[in-house]
Amino acid sequence: MAGPRVVIIGAGVVGAALADEISARGWTEVTVVDQGPLPATGGSSSHAPGLVFQTNPSKTMTEMARYTVEKFCSLDVDGQPCFLQVGGLEVATTPERVTELQRRHGWLASWGIESRLLSTEECVEQHPLVNPDKVLAGLLVPTDGLAKAVLAVEAQIRRATERGVRFLARHEVLDIQRADGEVTGVVTDQGEIPADIVVCCAGIWGPKIARMVGMNLPLTPLGHQLAWTGPVPALAGQTQEAVRPILRHQDADLYYRDRFDGLGIGYYGHRPMPISADDILSVDEAEEMPSVLKFTEEDFEEAWSETQSLLPATKDAKVEEGINGLFSFTTDGLPLLGESPDVKGFWVAEAVWVTHSAGVGRAMAEWLVDGYCSSFDLHECDVNRFEPHQLSPEYVLARDCQNFVEVYDILHPLQPSGDPRPIRTSPFHARQQELGAFFLEANGWERPQWYEANAGLVEGRSIVTPNDWAARYWSPIVAAEAQTTRETVAMYDMTALKRLEVSGRGAGEFLERLCTGKVAKSVGSVTYTLLLDHDGGIRSDITVARLAPDLFQVGANGNLDLDWFTRHLPADGTVQVRDITPGTCCIGLWGPRARDVLQPLTDADFSATGLKYFRAKRAHIGSVPVTAMRLSYVGELGWELYTTADLGQKLWDTLWQAAEPLGGIAAGRGAFNSLRLEKGYRSFGTDMTYEHDPYEAGVGFAVKLDKDDFIGKAALERRKADVRRKLTCLTIDDPRAVVMGKEPVYDGDCAVGYVTSAAYGYTIGKGIAYAWLPTELTTPGTTVHIGYFDQSVEAVVAEEPLFDPTMSRLRG
Repeated sequence: MAGPRVVIIGAGVVGAALADEISARGWTEVTVVDQGPLPATGGSSSHAPGLVFQTNPSKTMTEMARYTVEKFCSLDVDGQPCFLQVGGLEVATTPERVTELQRRHGWLASWGIESRLLSTEECVEQHPLVNPDKVLAGLLVPTDGLAKAVLAVEAQIRRATERGVRFLARHEVLDIQRADGEVTGVVTDQGEIPADIVVCCAGIWGPKIARMVGMNLPLTPLGHQLAWTGPVPALAGQTQEAVRPILRHQDADLYYRDRFDGLGIGYYGHRPMPISADDILSVDEAEEMPSVLKFTEEDFEEAWSETQSLLPATKDAKVEEGINGLFSFTTDGLPLLGESPDVKGFWVAEAVWVTHSAGVGRAMAEWLVDGYCSSFDLHECDVNRFEPHQLSPEYVLARDCQNFVEVYDILHPLQPSGDPRPIRTSPFHARQQELGAFFLEANGWERPQWYEANAGLVEGRSIVTPNDWAARYWSPIVAAEAQTTRETVAMYDMTALKRLEVSGRGAGEFLERLCTGKVAKSVGSVTYTLLLDHDGGIRSDITVARLAPDLFQVGANGNLDLDWFTRHLPADGTVQVRDITPGTCCIGLWGPRARDVLQPLTDADFSATGLKYFRAKRAHIGSVPVTAMRLSYVGELGWELYTTADLGQKLWDTLWQAAEPLGGIAAGRGAFNSLRLEKGYRSFGTDMTYEHDPYEAGVGFAVKLDKDDFIGKAALERRKADVRRKLTCLTIDDPRAVVMGKEPVYDGDCAVGYVTSAAYGYTIGKGIAYAWLPTELTTPGTTVHIGYFDQSVEAVVAEEPLFDPTMSRLRG
């Protein structure tokens, strides 16, 4: 099959990879256009230094890098290899970096990449130029190396061309043609090319191309310094391009690579140098190439001084040439992949570096041809993941520059984001400030982690301080808030939870088609259910409350759920979907005394029979109209109470005045996370993602295979009988050994899985870690070990839930 007519804009490493991968899957009616010459088109690929380090906290990014390495190793151009697999070495010059290398070694074990921690002496053996008096330790990844980007482009162009793909050099894109909300073609300076699908792989020009269809792409090109030394006497006679591992000195924002008897030096420690895509010179205007700006020697002075300290042999050499090369940066450091929400057929594959290029090419080819990606979990890369404020020019520029500055920093999983902040505040914010809330950010919302007003609750409790890493962005108040929730009652700000309204005469049928559970039930019903992709992978877990015959409220996980709903709306207008999050707010009132707080404030019946578990009703709490849902994410009696934003503070005050005399408190996200893990509640995006199915993830109860067809049903019926891994509850007896997530899990010396969520269970008195493990290791009582920095932490598989297995506290 030739497939639809596809135009790929950009013939760098991403565009070439996509052309190769998509043509290998049978789509050959493909045209690739680029404004520059082939194969060195003048974009970032043409000057990229080529260092491929696979280490990444993201499993997806690591897997994409691994595929890139494997593919490039198999490519050559007339006998010239496209990859020099010399290995990758990261060195530590501070104790903090030594610890970070241990953490990174753990990621690699979790994601299945071979690596070794090295002593100072072993670092010198691997890279003899390294100063042994400066380096404390190292991390070696043998399969890392140097990608020859331009050669890789040429190799993939040749393969795609043999299958019938057409490559057009020197074709500048002037416009994208559209009709009835769909792309129809691409206008170039040399004519028009009809198209059913257009994929923007334009790199640093991506925002400019996307704007042609009205799409706001949160990407900023930034200058990054790359210098080349002249001959280094200690390397005299080296005839091979690279013999030593590529080298990262992240304590000083530096990396290095061989180039025969000289070195390439990359530097991230200078000031951010952003440029608008509109201000990048054309191919003909640029002195060297459009993606190369003039080298600013003054910005490189510190880098050169540090280089001579780490690699003393360079004192006998000079920096002979350099560039400020443009690369793409995004607000969260991840690629931008997927289809425009507004223009059907316009896709982007942007902010992709050489390291991940072949992996992205494969992912996009699968997505386009099959309708989903089977090789990689793309939820954190989807271009539609952003909230509206995250697309504002001010936000994009600030966060993109911050990500440049932090590219080699040691970042804690809970580390707060930088400016601009605060952006989104709930109606309770002033009251939370009065209570001394310590805020972290969630989708732009300021969300309390704990409250200093509860410091007095710590006294008299036996609270163990976790290890130093886990104790960052933690307070013993977290423990006190968790225990108090179990003892009395607590108010939790749940406003950051995404809320969607689905309405119209076709709303019930629409949701039944998308959801795994039966959701079009009686008015007042609330259903926990899943959204699946066509391959049976979990796209999200949601709650669906039927508030009226044609009105549903959905508790969602983020903007991708809104995007998924919107893409599946019927064309006849019988269903409407809107995001009601900004105009509403929510308090979770939970704890054994929650009914004692709520019932005196209302004439509505909130008894166990008056509003049963997983039911909803409209009521007035004092003078505030609310939608009350009998749900609890912490495993205690209580309700989610929703109202409009203008009445939010009044709702808070009404509940607070009733709760405080009963020992009630406001509690933060730290306590919330501990309590939900004690109850075994999953968190989408952390515990389960697109790559997992419901039976693996332990949420098969939310699937009703006896209902009419829903998206993913056929795939689930096939997958149900072949469960080879499971999300598994582990407990840890050592109270200081609180892990954080993404650590490897070992059976003996073999890494067999990885941790997803973890916290200390302040009710059960043990550490809790959920982890993906092979089914044969998921029997309760099985002992495994978690790799935590340089420690081996014993953990035991446990029955779940750990707390209130009979559900008596929830249903009381």
